[in-house]
Amino acid sequence: MKFRHVFFAAVLVAAELQSCVVMSPKKHKALLAERDSLSARTATLENQVAGLVADTARIRQELAQLRSNYASLNSNYNASSSKVTQLSSDLQKREARLKEVEEILRKRDEATNALKEKLQKALLGFQQSGLTVDIRNGKVYVSLTDKLLFPSGSIVIDEKGKQALKQLAAVLNKEPDINIAVEGHTDNKKIKNLGQIKDNWDLSVLRATSVTRYLTETENVDPHRLTATGKGEFQPIDTSETPEALSKNRRIEIVLSPRLDELYNLISK
Repeated sequence: MKFRHVFFAAVLVAAELQSCVVMSPKKHKALLAERDSLSARTATLENQVAGLVADTARIRQELAQLRSNYASLNSNYNASSSKVTQLSSDLQKREARLKEVEEILRKRDEATNALKEKLQKALLGFQQSGLTVDIRNGKVYVSLTDKLLFPSGSIVIDEKGKQALKQLAAVLNKEPDINIAVEGHTDNKKIKNLGQIKDNWDLSVLRATSVTRYLTETENVDPHRLTATGKGEFQPIDTSETPEALSKNRRIEIVLSPRLDELYNLISK
C-alpha cells in the first residue's frame, strides 16, 4: 500500500513538472495573436448578432404594419365591394325603368303618328281652306284658321267650320285615350266695335269655348277629355305684319295628346 501511494505521488509530481514547462517566446506570441484574432472574430459575430436582432425587430414591426394595412385594405375592399354591388343593382333597376319609359314613349310616338294619319285622311277636304295637321313635342296639332270656322269678328261657328269639326269629332270619338285641348289665338290688332268682346283675350277664349261646346254638345265628345283656353295674340305663328301672317295667327288649335298614365305612374315610383 505504501508503495502504491508513493507511485501515485511520483506520477502527480511528474505531471506537475510537465505542465510547468516554460513556453518559448515565439509560441507565446503566436498564442497571443490567436487569442486576439478570436477576440476580434467574437466582436464581429457579436456585432452581427446585434444587427440581426435589430433587423428582426424591424421586420417584425414592418410585418405588423403590413398586417394592419392588409386588414384595413381588406375592410375597405369589403366595403367597396358592397357599395359596388349596391350601385350595380341600382344601375340595373334604372336601366330597366329606362327601357320601360323608352317603350312607353315608343308606343306614344306610334299612336301619335297613327292619329295624325287618321286626321289627315279625315280632314283632307279642308286642308286647302287653312287646316293643317302636324306633330310637335309628341302631340298632334290640328290648326284651323279663323276664316275656316268663323265669320270675321264672330264667335259663332259657320257651316263650313261645323263640317270640319264634325269630321274631327268622328275620329276623336274612336280614340277615347286622347286628351283634347282647344286653344284660341288672335292677331295683334286691337278689336273695335265687337260689343261684349272687349279685347283679343276675350275673343280667343270665346272662340275656344264655342268650339268646345260644339264638340261636346253637338258631336258628343266626352267633355271630361276637353279643356278650353285663350292665348290671345301672344303665341303667333308668324311675327311679321303682312296680311298673310296676321291670317295665320288668327286660328283655333286643337291639341291632341295620348294619355300617359302608365308613364306617369312609372316615373312617380
